[in-house]
Amino acid sequence: LKRPGVTLQLLWEEYAKGNDLAFKYTSFCVKYRQWAMGLKRSMRQTHIAGEKLFVDYAGQTVPLIDALTGEITKAQIFVATFGASNYTYACATARQTTADWIGAQVLALEYFGGAPRLIVPDQTRSLIKNPCSYDPQNNRLYEEFAAHYGCALLAARPAHPRDKPKVENAVLVVERWILARLRNRKFFSLMELNHAIALLLNDLNQRAFKKLPGNRRSAFEQLDLPALRPLPAKRFELFRWKSAKVNIDYHVEFDGHYYSVPHTLVRTTVELRASDTLLECYSSNQRVACHAVSHQRGAHTTTPEHMPASHRAHLEWTPQKLIDWGLHIGVSTAAVVTWQLEHRSHPEQGYRACLGLQRLARDYTPVRLEAACTRALAIRSLTYRSVASILKTGLDRQQNLPTMTPVALPLHENIRGSDYFH
Repeated sequence: LKRPGVTLQLLWEEYAKGNDLAFKYTSFCVKYRQWAMGLKRSMRQTHIAGEKLFVDYAGQTVPLIDALTGEITKAQIFVATFGASNYTYACATARQTTADWIGAQVLALEYFGGAPRLIVPDQTRSLIKNPCSYDPQNNRLYEEFAAHYGCALLAARPAHPRDKPKVENAVLVVERWILARLRNRKFFSLMELNHAIALLLNDLNQRAFKKLPGNRRSAFEQLDLPALRPLPAKRFELFRWKSAKVNIDYHVEFDGHYYSVPHTLVRTTVELRASDTLLECYSSNQRVACHAVSHQRGAHTTTPEHMPASHRAHLEWTPQKLIDWGLHIGVSTAAVVTWQLEHRSHPEQGYRACLGLQRLARDYTPVRLEAACTRALAIRSLTYRSVASILKTGLDRQQNLPTMTPVALPLHENIRGSDYFH
């Protein structure tokens, strides 16, 4: 009877088939009950309205066919039921990952229109970080989910199905009344399958009880629903957690993109918490950075406030600002700055050369830099190295500027005279 879909009726039919001396069904059931009386006793559980929601996955799966390739995958069937009313929710997920488990529970709470005080899951690795019969440690994301909806988590003991007989029974009911009816249908997407499950789920919850008045739906409305906590205005958003070491450029990598954190955290390890749209960085349980998620692999997202002051100043420079700074020193310096910006293959090379000139102004004074730039213009050598060499050797202090001596060209028929250009 522990196997999916197996009932006493089925066992009796298999037993009686071809056996003329077989007990009648009623006698068979009496014999079974007598045998069951000798089994280990179990405690009857009393369920308080709105207190416990039991969750689990069914053992049976549903084939999903890829319409393009014909590949078949197995959809997993999630089941949730209330202890007091037996009101049941079911849906299909692609797998049984942490995201699948929590996403299905979010949908379940929205289906019920409220949250219970306790959720009782299996001790699956997807939800429980460290399984234990007495003090299991929940997954961090699962804890956040429970806190968002104001629920506590009470995982059932491993290998103790009697801790959650309600959901075990609900799984059997879903397998018999929903999955059995869908066994001959073909499904090509989770959306299509979930639509079919939803239609049959409504029928299941409105089926009349055999021994009690009403049905699961009416019992839920009378018992559980009034006792549920209201849902928060915003649906719980699934996050991923990841530990990352801060690189020397004060960025951390997540899914191939690089995000900045305060430069003081270089070479430390931070915790990253990412949703589909937002990435948060935590250090010592304090949020230190927040970025919009980017899917541009290899690129960087940088907040200027995370940079050292010197790097931030470099970032803020523009060509016009650099030229204005040069003019503040003198016209020769401005001419050398302009040359750096116009004669480099990449603008960043010009920026770095200009920042080098600023360093020279601090090391040798602006007056000497202007004199060195004047000499560099005179000798037509305007590179940063040339200006730095002039200052290092003290040539900027020489009064007489070098004169450019014309180079005598040999007479040759291929050399053009001045008249050629008029």
